[in-house]
Amino acid sequence: MTDVMVPALGESVSEATVSTWFKKVGDTVAQDEMLCELETDKVSVEVPSPVAGVLAEIIAQEGETVAANARLAIVSEGATGAAPAAPAAKAAAPAAPAAAAPAGKDVEDAPSAKKAMAEAGLSRDQVQASGKDGRVMKEDVARAVAGAPGAAAAAVAPAPAPAAIPRAPVPADDAAREERVKMTRLRQTIARRLKDAQNTAAMLTTYNEVDMSGIMQLRNEYKDQFEKKHGVKLGFMSFFVKACCHALKEVPEVNAEIDGTDVVYKNYVHMGVAVGTPSGLVVPVVRDADQMGFAAIEKKIAELGLRARDGKLTMAEMAGGSFTISNGGVYGSLMSSPILNPPQSGILGMHKIQDRPVVVGGQIVIRPMMYLALSYDHRIVDGKGAVTFLVRVKEALEDPRRLLMDL
Repeated sequence: MTDVMVPALGESVSEATVSTWFKKVGDTVAQDEMLCELETDKVSVEVPSPVAGVLAEIIAQEGETVAANARLAIVSEGATGAAPAAPAAKAAAPAAPAAAAPAGKDVEDAPSAKKAMAEAGLSRDQVQASGKDGRVMKEDVARAVAGAPGAAAAAVAPAPAPAAIPRAPVPADDAAREERVKMTRLRQTIARRLKDAQNTAAMLTTYNEVDMSGIMQLRNEYKDQFEKKHGVKLGFMSFFVKACCHALKEVPEVNAEIDGTDVVYKNYVHMGVAVGTPSGLVVPVVRDADQMGFAAIEKKIAELGLRARDGKLTMAEMAGGSFTISNGGVYGSLMSSPILNPPQSGILGMHKIQDRPVVVGGQIVIRPMMYLALSYDHRIVDGKGAVTFLVRVKEALEDPRRLLMDL
């Protein structure tokens, strides 16, 4: 028998939810064949079989929350055909209360169940266990709370979920045409982090606009040679990444973060690039972007974007960003106020390029213009610094030669 364990989830992730089992008990599995998929706060993780054999038992069912390094299943190594009968015999055993676990056997309850019991004010012997070997699961605690007298129910009342505002009554004919879908862990995390950013940071946004004709002319002139030599298309993102790296050197507080009563200044730029995926917004990080050339930046952004859309990003690829660029222009946004990606102190919002009449040299001309928005944490970044940063980005984009001359 070989245990199937939760794989490493990353330093900041302590639990995951079993989203899908690809195999059922009794199925023959090959080594490294995918058994199930876990959903964490940030990414989906596929769990392969450690050995070839038969899936003898599934310990963590779909929808169950599991801790890091928890057991997910058991595979009978080298076995073939139907699953052994032993697991089926065991299935009836958990009906006994948790207190009836074999004497002298140390049964480790699910971490989520321990937390739920503490919040509900329940002792272990008040909960009917359904897990393996009398292990108490989170669902067991929920059932105990639902059937407990008023005192136990009241114990969980002080800890409602954030924004637990009751929904207004809905007419029956409207309710029949609605669909209720549980939020994914990723969407819950996005919601929590964005609200935390609003509640914690003194967020403010400053705006400017940039004439994109210089970049567009340069790009049109060199894009074919660039792609032929480097094997990647020359887009706009590399110009924006380079312009931001240039501006961050002059205004380092936009690239810093607050840690208690300290300000941590970073002598590097790990550039987060927001990417929309079917599951929600993720922010992979281009590490040491300030030391990279245009081709390297374009290749890395293309690689991370593809991995993000395929749900293949690792925790390391989304950790440690020091500044973020969000491009709402790809969806047609003309102007918006981006929300900070904590604990970062700045985020640049790009928008749609639109031909607009502007005054150049006393004459009204038509130019491809883009609105820029810099949201920043006013606790650490003053208005002068924020405006200076955005002006430096504007100058570098309108005259890309400044990037080469370090001006």
